[in-house]
Formats: sequence, structure tokens, C-alpha cells
Amino acid sequence: MTPIADALRDAAQTLAGASDTPRLDAELLMAECLGIDRSALLLSRMRDEAPHSFAALLARRQAHEPVAYIIGRQDFWTLTLKVTPAVLIPRSDSETLIEAAIDALADHPPQRILDLGTGSGALLLAALAQWPAAQGIGIDASPDALDIARTNATALGFDDRAHMLDGNWLKDGWHRGMPGPFDLILCNPPYVETDAALAEQVMQHEPHSALFAGADGLDDYRIFIPALPHLLAGDGIAILEIGASQRADVSALAAACGFEVTCRQDLAGHDRALMLRRNSVA
Repeated sequence: MTPIADALRDAAQTLAGASDTPRLDAELLMAECLGIDRSALLLSRMRDEAPHSFAALLARRQAHEPVAYIIGRQDFWTLTLKVTPAVLIPRSDSETLIEAAIDALADHPPQRILDLGTGSGALLLAALAQWPAAQGIGIDASPDALDIARTNATALGFDDRAHMLDGNWLKDGWHRGMPGPFDLILCNPPYVETDAALAEQVMQHEPHSALFAGADGLDDYRIFIPALPHLLAGDGIAILEIGASQRADVSALAAACGFEVTCRQDLAGHDRALMLRRNSVA
């Protein structure tokens, strides 16, 4: 018999070369095996015998598969979302966009929200949770991603407010017929340079179509930013996620399309969310 406490200690050592958070990963995987949450594991199960199923999950993590894909879910904002390799794993950095939206729209809550490249639906569903009277549309070019987003919307009880639609800004005229204008547009587009060195768990497992955007990481911004004036309400705001070094370049693209641009940093102090409003003199 191997007590869970000992199994977790050994697992953390095993994962030290594959994860920046080996002990946390081990605890999450153990809790998954037991069908309980991590808090219950730590409070009441540490002396129990470790389940045999733990070894298989541990081996997957040791091979750099992300914990979120192994257990099939990820927390984001106030939500727990289903995730699969069809979608990027929602990250806490992206919560900066929701925080920025809350501050920017404190005096006039949005009624119509658009999420470009919705993936798991994380940004749209977080916004709908924040504004219960709002309606939202999430578009994505991936049918598999849309299936995940719809599943998440249903699980959260947002079926009647969240509409997930096929949409690909790489196609001419993609924005025509969109039922806007929108008070809030959110977007976490691909913005990684093609030759960027990424962590093995990202490079091996997360969808490249949602990560890479040309040699400088700006290809997708160049395509969809010019369409934003056709989609955004006069007093609305578009909030875009950017890479930590992309503020100047993406701001210039937005300014050329008639937007005033401000930036919000994430918790690490990195530039993360660009806020676009129509230029008052444009």
C-alpha cells in the first residue's frame, strides 16, 4: 500500500523536469483519480491508499501533456470550462481583458458582445457571467472549437444568450451580415511568431492555428482590425490580447483605422490588453 501523501511526494519529484508546478499538478491529477476536488484531497484523503489509475495520468503529464487536457477542464474567471486539444487552454493572463472591460464599461454595461476566435468560449462566457442582461456571439473557424464552446455555454445555462457561429476572418467579407453593432468586442487572436520557442507542452499539444500568426506575430491583427469599425458601436470598446512586446505595433495598426488606444498590463506587469475606442476626432 502506498499512501497518497507518499505518492504525491514521489510524483512531484517525477514531474520536476516536465512542469514548473510539479506538486500542484500531482495534486490535481490525484484529485481527478479520486473524483474529488483538490481541497478535499488535501484535507481528508492523504492517508488513503493511492489509486492505481494515478500512474497513467502521471505518465501523461510527464510526457508534457497539459493538466487541463488530461482532466478535461480549466478554471477561467469565475467559470470552469471544458477543454480539449481542439482549443487553447484559457490562461489567467487573458482575464486581464475581462477586468479591462469591467472598468471601461462601468457606467454603461454592454448589451451586445462579440468574441472573435472564441475557442472554448472563455472570454464570451466570462463576459456574459459578468453582465447577465447581455447577449453574445462567439465566432471561430474551427468546428471542433465551436462544439466545445457550445458545450460550455450549455453547461453554464447560457444557451439563450451565447450564440456560437462559424466565422473566419481569413475569408473576404467575413464580417458582413454580422448582427451588430456591438458594445464590446473581445479577441484573443493568434499572435505568436512562427519561429518562437514555446514550452514543450504548448508546442506539442495546443492547436497551432490558434497560436501562430506569421513571422512577426501580427498577421491576424492586420486582417481583422480594419473590420472593427464596421462592427463596433459608436461608444463601444474593442479589447484585444497582445503579446508582451507587441503594444507599439498593434497600437499603430489600430490608430491607422481610426482608434484611440490604451493598454492594460497583466498581473506580471506585461502589456496584455489593448483597448480600442473610436477616435473622437476621426
